[in-house]
This record gives sequence, structure tokens and C-alpha cells, in this order.
Amino acid sequence: MDIIHKIENENIGQIEKNVSISKYTTYKVGGIAKAVVYPKDVNSLIKLLRILKTEKVPYKIIGNGSNLLFSDKKYEGILIKLTEFNQVQFFGNKIRVGAGFSLIKLVMLAAKKGLAGLEFASGIPGTIGGSVFMNAGAYKSDMGYVVQEVKVLTPDLKIITLENKELDFHYRSSILQKRKDYICLEAVIRLEKGNKKALEKVIKERKKRRLESQPLDYPSAGSVFRNPDNDHFAGKLIDDLGLKGLKKGGAMVSTKHANFIINYKKASSEDIKYLIEYVHDKVLKEYGINLKIEQEFVNWE
Repeated sequence: MDIIHKIENENIGQIEKNVSISKYTTYKVGGIAKAVVYPKDVNSLIKLLRILKTEKVPYKIIGNGSNLLFSDKKYEGILIKLTEFNQVQFFGNKIRVGAGFSLIKLVMLAAKKGLAGLEFASGIPGTIGGSVFMNAGAYKSDMGYVVQEVKVLTPDLKIITLENKELDFHYRSSILQKRKDYICLEAVIRLEKGNKKALEKVIKERKKRRLESQPLDYPSAGSVFRNPDNDHFAGKLIDDLGLKGLKKGGAMVSTKHANFIINYKKASSEDIKYLIEYVHDKVLKEYGINLKIEQEFVNWE
């Protein structure tokens, strides 16, 4: 029986077949995927994974696709989106939230409740699961400061809870990057009491600053490179090399912010990958600094 029919017969959740991956990544590029599956709940996800593992079908969990660069080749596996994992529960100064919930939406909800600590994330276009995986951050803060615990699904399909210290949060890094076979299901976020109006003012000011300094009118994946450890800024290093405006096909190093590569004119995945690697190699050659690429390259083998 065809893998898609097997999944359909199990009533796991919504299935979209033969879809363009460009719909699911913020770069708006990528080939065709066999299917995207939206499991209804944890039991449905476990059922789906059992089928895929038994049939030896590759799969990938994706959030908002804000840190992924898929090739333009067909992806022969199944993409899994945890959009239905979107429950939000407030209790005191804590929030239990599903992995598929939008981080930006959570920032706004927390501010309305007068809870402080998440304002740094007001411009990060990821899901909770993706943000924990990446230890997303800005303004000298990150998820590691606010995540109390995370519920994950292990490779043997058991649900376990990892405390903050077990998640090994570091700059744009967590244990989930080393254990990619762990799937984030939900997180408990611990915040502090704050002033609702003051929080909303901070969020509004930062939105204005983002609009002024980042090329948000074009598809991109945000910052391409992590800032190196030695008080350098990746964007300034790239800018100082005169690489703003550098183009390859429909991709370009943004003239507004040098650490952004934008899809300004129907770029291919290859166009974007070429620019990422060119900029990386140029910075390494000129400064001896090996910039860490934020984006994950998928299906390039």
C-alpha cells in the first residue's frame, strides 16, 4: 500500500499531497514534498512516526520554516507540521504552550497579561518548538532565560520532560540540536510580573526599529550568520567588505542589513545557498572568522 494511503487510513490528521515547499519556508523556495501531514494530537503523531519508521520513509518536523533552506529537488519524505499543537494555558506567572504555537503571538498574549520576560522575541517569526530548538534570542536574551521545562518525544516514542538545565541552552543552541531525534511537544515558560502598558510600549518600539533596520518587505530567513564570540557583529563584517547588494540570480545580500539574504526576484534555492557560502568564505578569507550559518540546509545530498 502507498505510504500516503497508509497515513490516510489511520485518520492521523490533515494531509496535503505533492506540495511546493516554498509555501512552508520564509525564503519562499524549495522543491516538491510528497506530503505535509498535520497530526491532530500527540497520539496521532506517534502513530504517524511508527508508520514512517516501519516503512523507512524519511521525515522532517518543520515549524514556520524560518531557518530552513530546502534544495529545489523533490523531497521524497514526509514533512510534519505541529500546527495543531497550539494549546496555551496561563497559570500564575507561567505559561504551558504547545510546540506549534507562534512565538510572536505568545509575546503579545504575555504582554496583555502583564507578564514580562518575552519581549525580546517580539520579532522572531518562529514557533515555540522551533524557538526552543534554536534557542532563539535577541536583545541579549533568549529562550534559555524563560523556558522552565520542555516535554519531548524520544526516538523510541516515549514522552519525557527535560528541565532547563538538561536542555543545555547556549547562544543559539540547545540539546535538541544535538539530539535531532527528540521532538519538542510543549514548553513551560516562566515569566515575571510586569507593567502591561510598559511592556506593550517596548514591543511597539522594537517593531518600529525592526521595520527601519530589516528588509521585512522581502522573503528571507532573518539573520544568516550568528554573531561571532569576539564582540564582532556578522552584519558589520559583511558590510565592511562591501558585500551589501551582491546578487546571484534572484537572491541578494540586503542593502538594508548585510546579515540578511533576500529573495527579491524569484530566487532559486541554489541562488541563496551560493550567496550564503560566498559571504561565509569571503569573511573567513579576509578576517579569519568562521561565521556559523544559522540556516539548516535540507535535501541537498
